[in-house]
This record gives sequence, structure tokens and C-alpha cells, in this order.
Amino acid sequence: MIRYFTAGESHGPALSAIVEGLPAGIGLTEIDINSQLARRQQGHGRGGRMKIETDKAEVLSGLRFGKTIGSPVSLLIRNRDWENWTTQMSQFEDHSEEVSKITIPRPGHADLTGFVKYGFDDIRPVIDRSSARETAARVAAGSLSRAFLRQLGIEIGSYISTIGPASEAAPPAVLKELLAAGAESLAAAADRSPVRMLDSKAEADAVAAIDQAKEEGDTLGGIIEIYITGVPPGFGSYVQHDRRLDAALAAAIISIQAIKGVEIGTAFENAHKPGSQVHDELFAGGDKGLRRETNRAGGIEGSMSNGQPIHIRAAMKPISSLLTPLRSFDLATMEALQSRFERSDNCAVPAAGVVAEAMVAPVIANALLEKIGGDHMHEIKKRLDEYREELKRRFT
Repeated sequence: MIRYFTAGESHGPALSAIVEGLPAGIGLTEIDINSQLARRQQGHGRGGRMKIETDKAEVLSGLRFGKTIGSPVSLLIRNRDWENWTTQMSQFEDHSEEVSKITIPRPGHADLTGFVKYGFDDIRPVIDRSSARETAARVAAGSLSRAFLRQLGIEIGSYISTIGPASEAAPPAVLKELLAAGAESLAAAADRSPVRMLDSKAEADAVAAIDQAKEEGDTLGGIIEIYITGVPPGFGSYVQHDRRLDAALAAAIISIQAIKGVEIGTAFENAHKPGSQVHDELFAGGDKGLRRETNRAGGIEGSMSNGQPIHIRAAMKPISSLLTPLRSFDLATMEALQSRFERSDNCAVPAAGVVAEAMVAPVIANALLEKIGGDHMHEIKKRLDEYREELKRRFT
């Protein structure tokens, strides 16, 4: 099964990732990885760090002649800003007497709890590892599973439906058409917007809201709509809690910095309705075979994929590093003070959508491998094609 680990600090020399368990024979190019890293850096509301970094991943192992070879893939993303932090983040030489300690925690961040948990006398190590800069390594790692799935007809995409007070009135009319073409078409359409929205009015409102928040020294959160198309029925299982597909997807999304809520389909809206207006009725036979006319379940029933597009909604809180400070205190003196500002975005919701796409890719890839099995692309594709054909025969 596929698993990965990331390492590195926001202002260290580099970020890295090791991805283990990828089948052999997955075709990969530098564009497959670096295009996703470039997408993560876009979006109205990003901060000064994006003007410094141009993220590109170096592949150090696991590929030969543009294909995976079944061994771990190691990735390296160098931090260009490291040259400005060699003293503050020195790895061997002790500069603790020269560097000012950070002892004022920011509300809403990992600062205070991380400081206490790990016994530091300086918040800087917490800031540097808990930073969302780490998601660059996750996007690089997830891009490998994304390429694997794409070659099997499974696509991942997202768009933004809400940023602060700006929200679409209803799902855009074009959404169904984009999903029919595959979720990567959805991602491409969203990427044409500076805030990754499909609704032009909501886009204009969001840009204005971000600009206003920036002027006021504030930040904004929002809601991300993630879709996965091409997943056949039967991925995941109801038999044990740790094999439930919706649970694995929710865990992957909630692990992203600043994501505080996840729902599958229109779960919270459904909670206000009677069951007769919630559950997706079933149809079979004819040219369309097994189908549902609605998708309120978000493509998952009984914790398994049901063949419809998987729909996940993620709520991102406003970034906790504010130019206009909130009340805090000094850990060294216990004196009440205003919180400090760490260079940051004032809205990163569009970028978080790209991170969310990367996070769900290994989850779906593992669900596929659990169902289909196989160590190389040829046998995996053959087995998946046979499974899809079997489903067509049974329900047409």
C-alpha cells in the first residue's frame, strides 16, 4: 500500500518526501509533479513567500526512464529563502545567543501548544514545522498517486465555493458538464480564476473581500469543493472502521493546516431534511446501467464508493497570523501583550484546494489497490478493466 512521509522546515534548506508502495510502471514526467507545485503557489491573497519561491521537485530515486520501478520515490524541494535563514535555522552551529527568541504565541496557531509539548524555550521550531509551507512536499508526493490514478481513468479536481462573505448562490450550471468530462477538467476551469471559483459574481465578490481584509490587516477562510471521478463502486469497506473510505478521505483532508471541517456530499444540508429528500434513488437496466439521478450522498454509501463522483467539502478557517494583532502574552514574562505577526498570506483557500486534491489521491489509490491488487501497471489495469466490464454486465 502507498504511504509517504514529509520532512523539512519552512525556512530550512529544503522540504523532502519519501513515497513508498507505488506500483511499478507508472509513467511520470517532471510536469506531472511541478505543474501541481505551481498550482499550489497561485491564488489571489497569497503572501510575500510566493514571490521568493518557485517550487520544483528533484526526484532522487524510484524512477527509471520515466517510469516507477516499485521502490520508494524520494523527492526534494529546495527552499530559496534558506539563504536568509542560515543563522536562525542553523543545524549544527549554536547561534542561540545571537538569535532573538520568539516567546509571544499567536492565537489559533500551533505556537503555544507546540512550545509546551516539546519543551522549547523558543517558538521558532514550532512555527517552522507547523507552517503550511510543508504542504509543498505533500503536493509533490500526492502528484505521484494522482498520475497513477489518471492512467486508470480516475481524475481529481476542486473549486472554491466560498471565500469569507463571498459565496455562490447554487452549484454552477457548468459543474455537471465539467464532471462528465472528468474532474481534471473541473480543476483546469477553476484554475482560470484568481480565486479558483466557477461563478463570476462570486469571484468578483471574493477578490474584493480579500482586498478589503488585507487593507484591514485581517484574513479570510472559505469552503473547498473536491471531486473525484471515474471511481467504480466497491472501493472501501463497511466491515472495519479503518477500512471505511469516507473516514480515510476525511482524515486526509482534516490533516491539512487550517482545515477544521469536512463533509461528504451535502451532509450538513441533508441533516435538516427528512430522509425522503436525502437518499439517492436507485435505477438499473438500459444503456445507462446502474445509476442514480441525484448525488446527495457524495458518491459514498455505507463507507464505500458507489460509482458516482465522490464529493468532499472542506471548511478552511481564516489564517491565524494576523497583521492586526489579537491579545496574547509573553511566555518568558507572563506579561499580557499583543500577538506577533509572522509573514503570511491573508487568504490561502485557492491553494488549499490544490493541497486537498493531492491529499485524497493516495487514499483513492490505496482503496483501488486493496480492491484490485497488483504490483505493476499492466496487471492493475487489466484487473480494473475486467472489474468495470463485470459491473456493466450485471446491471445492464
